[in-house]
Amino acid sequence: MNWLKTVEETVVGLGYEVVDCERSAHGLLRVFIDRLPQNTYDQPGDFVTVEDCEKVTRQLQYALEVVNADYARLEVSSPGLDRAIKTAEHYERFAGSEIEITLKLPFQGRRKYKGVLGHFQTDPSDAPVADATQAPQWQLIFKLGEGKQATEQVLGFHLDEIREARLVPAVDFKGRGRAKPAAETPGKHTDQEPNELGEHKQ
Repeated sequence: MNWLKTVEETVVGLGYEVVDCERSAHGLLRVFIDRLPQNTYDQPGDFVTVEDCEKVTRQLQYALEVVNADYARLEVSSPGLDRAIKTAEHYERFAGSEIEITLKLPFQGRRKYKGVLGHFQTDPSDAPVADATQAPQWQLIFKLGEGKQATEQVLGFHLDEIREARLVPAVDFKGRGRAKPAAETPGKHTDQEPNELGEHKQ
């Protein structure tokens, strides 16, 4: 897919990360970008801004035209509050954060777990492991039960066992929530004002 390679090379070349890329049947091409902690941007902060999205949109329009990519509308957005975690680099970056994982195969009757991500530090013989045939790389510390009866549990897992992983949204009501700005191609505008998280409803 030349268009996908073009998207990745263009976004990375501008100093951002491609978190995800989607194409709809109606010709909408959506590119989700994020800032990288080690890079410096025009505006300070940890989160993608509307200006970031507009900058990437302009460059992508030109790059996609060069490769004659077939799409009707381009939209560049931040990954949102519940951004996907896909690569080993993502897991390293968000260690210590609360995430929700979905296992490929159920463990103890369930696939979904929510807890704090960390490097696996407990001896495998002492903690539940989603797949005992693999040495776990990561662990999820989660609560089992309700209230005073809740106990802390550790689930060890390998990245190959994960179907999907996402950050659990955390908003502190002081303007530090991860917004989801979007920049579309010229002539394509949203009809509503952004809500308190900076999101536009189509």
